Amino acid sequence: MKIIAINGSPRPIGNTSNILNEVQDQFEKEGIEMEIINIYEYTLVNCNVCLTCEIRGDGRCMDEDDGLNDILDRLREADGILIASPTYSNACPSVLQTFLERAQLVYEKGDLGLNGKVGGAIAVCGHDGGSMVYNQVVDFLLRNGVNVCGSNPLPIVHALNSPQYEDDKKGMKGVHALVRNMSQLLLRLNGFA
Repeated sequence: MKIIAINGSPRPIGNTSNILNEVQDQFEKEGIEMEIINIYEYTLVNCNVCLTCEIRGDGRCMDEDDGLNDILDRLREADGILIASPTYSNACPSVLQTFLERAQLVYEKGDLGLNGKVGGAIAVCGHDGGSMVYNQVVDFLLRNGVNVCGSNPLPIVHALNSPQYEDDKKGMKGVHALVRNMSQLLLRLNGFA
């Protein structure tokens, strides 16, 4: 079993990436492989809703040069999807927003390639807007037919400068609960529980 985690932060080292590293260790203890895709490593072109993806119907975007199709294929092959995002002006950072917009359209007009997968969302915020980002990511997952796992408390971590995420005990409790819930569902769906 494999989970692909999308690091939606434009920063190479920060709270979001550090949380994902901790999550990766937790998944591996459950026997689940996790690969992190750092969205900041890509220069994604904005979607102009040309609808070539609908005309083609093959689950691919017309722009073959920026790496989006590679990410979409990797997500199709995964058993689970986890998207972690910081909060910038009460929304996902623009680099993640570009990914979400294009991926949504290609999957919707193509092959619904995420349908039935296990998913989860993590939001990180310095001050406010964490619930808006969390809901934005969950909405993307739900619109793609992903079985979204929740947690109590929600996996919304309040932290400004890394490693302040460690100070938010409640938020990290939600992150760890999310990983447990995703692991249990993946194991159950694959006949291990």
